[in-house]
Amino acid sequence: MTIKRRSIIAMAALAAFAGLADPVRAQDQAVASSSVIEAIKQRGTLQVGLSTFVPWSMHSKDGELIGFEIDVAKKLAEDMGVEVEFVPTAWDGIIPALIAGKFDVIISGMTVTPERNLTINFTDAYAHSGMRLIANKKHQGKLGTMADFDSPDVTFSLRRGSTPVAYAKEVFPNAKLLLFDDDGASIQEVVNDNADATLGYEPNPSTWLLDYPDQIYLPFDDLLNAGSEAFALRKGDPDALNFFNNWIALRWQDGFLQERNDYWFRTRDWADQMPG
Repeated sequence: MTIKRRSIIAMAALAAFAGLADPVRAQDQAVASSSVIEAIKQRGTLQVGLSTFVPWSMHSKDGELIGFEIDVAKKLAEDMGVEVEFVPTAWDGIIPALIAGKFDVIISGMTVTPERNLTINFTDAYAHSGMRLIANKKHQGKLGTMADFDSPDVTFSLRRGSTPVAYAKEVFPNAKLLLFDDDGASIQEVVNDNADATLGYEPNPSTWLLDYPDQIYLPFDDLLNAGSEAFALRKGDPDALNFFNNWIALRWQDGFLQERNDYWFRTRDWADQMPG
C-alpha cells in the first residue's frame, strides 16, 4: 500500500471518528445551553419560589420579605452576579408551579421525601430540622433519658392529628396523651404544669425555650425524627444540580449557612422587625 493511499485511509478514519463524536459533543452543549443556570445568567435574575412561614420567610413590619430563606437566596443571587426575584406561592401548588416554569428553583424549607423526589430533583441539604422534646422544668435532672419519658406517670400534650402524636404513640407507648387543636395550646399546658412534656418541629421548640426559659427546658440536644431541607429544581438539569450542590457545600464550609441558621432559629434578635 502506498504512502498516499495510507494517508487517505487515515483521513477517512479520522473523519468517521469525528462524525461519531460530534453528536456527543452537540448533546453535551445542548444540555449546558438548556440549563436553568444559563437562563438565569441571560435574564440577570434568579427567580425563587417560596411560601411564607416563620422564620423561614415572612413579611416584616415594613412589608419586606425577611427570614432564613431570604438571606440564603440573596446570597446565592449575589454569588451568581444576578438580582433575586421572590415568587410567593401557595404551598400546595409550589411543586406544580416549579414544573410549569413559574420560577427557577424552590428555596422554601422543603424537606426531602421520596414521594417529592419522584417528581422533582433535590440538591444537597442546606438546612436540617426535626422534632424536639420539651419538658416542664420540674423534671430537670430527674428525667434524663428517652426511656424515662415512656412512663404512665408522664403526660404529653400534643396537637391532634400531627406527626408528633404518631411518634409519641410509637416511642412513648406507656405515656398519657392530651390532645389539642394547635401547638400553642400544647406548649401552654407544659408551661402551666398541666402536662409534663410536648413534642414540636423546629423552629417552634427553640422559640418556646426563648419565650419560657423559667418554665421549660430541653432534655436532649439531638433532633428526633430529623429531616433535611434542600433546594428543589426541575428534573433533567445536571448543570443546575451541580452548581447548587457546590454552592451549598462551599457555604457550609465558610460558615454562612450555619451562622444564618443560628441567627434565625436560635435567637429572637430579629423579633423587632416583625409586625406588633
